[in-house]
Amino acid sequence: DSAVQAVVLGMLVAAAARSTAAVADNGEMASSGTPKVAFTIGHLPKAGPYVAALRLVGLDVEVFTPHNPPAALDGYAGLVLGGGGDVDPKYYGEVPAGTRNPNPKRDEMELELFRLARERDLAVLGICRGLQLMNVACGGTLHQDIGTTHSDVHHAVNVPPGSKLHGIVGNESFEIVSRHHQAIKNAAPGLSVTASAPDGIVEAIEDAARRFVIGVQWHPEDSVDSREDQALFRSFARAAGVAGD
Repeated sequence: DSAVQAVVLGMLVAAAARSTAAVADNGEMASSGTPKVAFTIGHLPKAGPYVAALRLVGLDVEVFTPHNPPAALDGYAGLVLGGGGDVDPKYYGEVPAGTRNPNPKRDEMELELFRLARERDLAVLGICRGLQLMNVACGGTLHQDIGTTHSDVHHAVNVPPGSKLHGIVGNESFEIVSRHHQAIKNAAPGLSVTASAPDGIVEAIEDAARRFVIGVQWHPEDSVDSREDQALFRSFARAAGVAGD
């Protein structure tokens, strides 16, 4: 029930926060007066590192799963789409060909939330599956299975100048944590590819027409001691209303 979920989440967040304490000396912690963002995930036990990373940059976070979807985004300053299982290929006009264990309830929840967030020009950050969901929602397609070359590895990403992401990270190349077996095939109309891996896999997209709509294929919550990933979370927090440094 909800009480058990709250206890589990509290334990997970506390553990994740301890592991990231080295970057918590900025004093920015979530409180009742801070902007609140909605975070979506498939399974509650996976939420801890994401929630800890968002709280470190001064955000209040409410976690939603397919079992407790929000009715709307009223009162939220932003939306974070977390990682997890595969998006059902029916949403981009394909039949399953390598897709694993899609969750229609999660797909439907996040597609609607992303639509609402863009409509209201809320700050949106998509992480791993979140990037893929954003691309599909805007009319793009996915490679349903790229094998194991991006499964639990560290590799460099190339971020050419000229994008919002490049302006945030201030670097054309840095190391990231990669953990996925699907990837963007065709970027959706209106979304720009702003980062790529050495093998050409799309690593980031953004909607330049919105204040902050960015998706990254990697897992910044797993490396919050990285200057670039700290900058990404801080920029999202500022877009959601947290005062700048």
